Amino acid sequence: MDEYQSEKAAELLLKWYDLNKRELPWRQDKDPYRIWISEIMLQQTRVEAVIEYYKRFIKELPDLKALAEISDERLLKLWEGLGYYSRARNLKKAAIEIVENYAGKLPASYKDLLTLSGIGPYTAGAIASIAFDIRRPAVDGNVLRVMSRVLGSDRDISKQATVNDIYDCLSVAMPANRPGDFNQALMELGAVVCLPNGGPRCDNCPIARLCQAFIEGNPEKYPVKSPKKPRKIEEKTVFIIEYDGRYLLHKRPDIGLLAAMWEFPNVPGTLSAKRLPDALQKYGLHIWTLVGQKFAKHLFTHVEWHMTGFFVRTQNISHCTEDYRWMSLDEIEQSAAVPSAFCPFMENIWTMCK
Repeated sequence: MDEYQSEKAAELLLKWYDLNKRELPWRQDKDPYRIWISEIMLQQTRVEAVIEYYKRFIKELPDLKALAEISDERLLKLWEGLGYYSRARNLKKAAIEIVENYAGKLPASYKDLLTLSGIGPYTAGAIASIAFDIRRPAVDGNVLRVMSRVLGSDRDISKQATVNDIYDCLSVAMPANRPGDFNQALMELGAVVCLPNGGPRCDNCPIARLCQAFIEGNPEKYPVKSPKKPRKIEEKTVFIIEYDGRYLLHKRPDIGLLAAMWEFPNVPGTLSAKRLPDALQKYGLHIWTLVGQKFAKHLFTHVEWHMTGFFVRTQNISHCTEDYRWMSLDEIEQSAAVPSAFCPFMENIWTMCK
């Protein structure tokens, strides 16, 4: 795409964006803090899923100081259900860094933004351009897909060299007066028009006539991406243990997958009902009744959990160590951050253990 085409594409794209952009809560102003929170939440998460989480988060944590001071447990509870919980931990870590090093304000510098925990080139570019009008591209999956089609490029978008070249291309095409809107327009186009599955809506695209894939008549050929490695499958047996309206929960280690979150006790592998007596003795349970069983599956980025859950009612409880706690449903709802992997079992508690 030559200089004239780049300028024309930017002009058409911005006109389309002005008329068609979605009304989203983080677009109501250019508050750097709110833009940052929204960009972190939107990583690998659909806009529709983020909106209510964002509103709740901002209501409780309206500024950097509040985020820097929140307890880890409460932070994880606010984030519960969004997944990729390291994002929340990095938000708090970065907030503390900003309070200590930047007088409590997000730095208006692309390079300084990159030094903060959890902020990479995409997020730094988004914040810098949208909040501070700095000419820096924000290249995410949507943008890579759009640009691959516009350029008719068969280069692998999973390769960093391809990402770098598209970044350089956008650096030239980006208008000086509206860098933030340009980035958001590209993201918006990828989210609602230049779709990944089911075919792009080329009839609604403002830059279709400048798009090489459209001209060739094969937009679904792009982008090219190496297939992902298959997820590792892990079998687990989960125990949902109820005593007098309370349930036994276990706190995961402070590092690793789902760090410091609460889960139902579980063991590796798939146990049969016949092996339950020995397994439950670990939790000091000797008198109990099996009241239900459920299978559930949960997908992480690189791991897939296949879980067999046993719903057990017990008539005795033993002393719990620090990483185990008996909680009522209200306590779980109010204070315990439980990973969404265990939500299928939570949903069945009332029907299977009442």
